[in-house]
Amino acid sequence: MVVRYSVADDTDRVFHALSDATRRDIVKRTMKNEQSVSTLAGYYPMSFAAVQKHVAVLQDAGLVVKRRHGREQRVRGNVHTVRRAARVLEQLEMVWRGRIDRMGDLLAEDRKGDTR
Repeated sequence: MVVRYSVADDTDRVFHALSDATRRDIVKRTMKNEQSVSTLAGYYPMSFAAVQKHVAVLQDAGLVVKRRHGREQRVRGNVHTVRRAARVLEQLEMVWRGRIDRMGDLLAEDRKGDTR
């Protein structure tokens, strides 16, 4: 059976991955430069296995790319996925800005109609 993911599923995975502070920090660190999983594990008060799980969630969401370099697993941030998430947030911001503008228009109309 072939499982197909929709764009919404991909977006949900990205924002789920970013909902955790440790994972957000891993993305920030790996956007600056590629790092090994063992180096990343040194930054956090958790086991190596726990950091590996965080990296796996990020990789599944497309936020990081992992590659083998000798005996190390190297991780780097994926700017394309981060930009895609930023576009989703920008679209949501545009919706809310439109609503705020419309509320301002309604208030202005209400003030014009109020002739006390």
